[in-house]
Amino acid sequence: MLIKQVDYLRLEYLIVVWLSPSPYIGCDIILCMLEEDKPFVWLHGEVKTPPFTQAARLETGLLLRRLQQGENIGLPQSRPMPSIGARCYELRVRDENKIWRIVYRIDEDAIIVAEVFNKTTRETPQNVIKNCQRRLSKFDHDVLGARK
Repeated sequence: MLIKQVDYLRLEYLIVVWLSPSPYIGCDIILCMLEEDKPFVWLHGEVKTPPFTQAARLETGLLLRRLQQGENIGLPQSRPMPSIGARCYELRVRDENKIWRIVYRIDEDAIIVAEVFNKTTRETPQNVIKNCQRRLSKFDHDVLGARK
């Protein structure tokens, strides 16, 4: 097994190459987190297949990676959600027959994911807004309380 680490345009890849019993060589490219990347804090929800299709899950991963690296993503992939709170956004991911939403907040030291849901109406449901506000408020209380 050969393992090689490559730093390319601020992206760090871990390339793992292995020999298999078949005549083919296997290779995995794993995107690694750099020190300046923001970690994710998942308060609720997950991105997995199913219910996401593989294509939607990969698109979500790429968008989340861009956020993690500090990129500001605008419409149509992301839009502000001031009804939830300051620095809150809704990431939009189209799937085969669903439209997924990931509600997140960009803090100075992390990206906080408050909700992952399938949006079925034009407006964000009030229960989703209230749940996100509650989760973020509890997170803030717990984090600020731990820092004292």
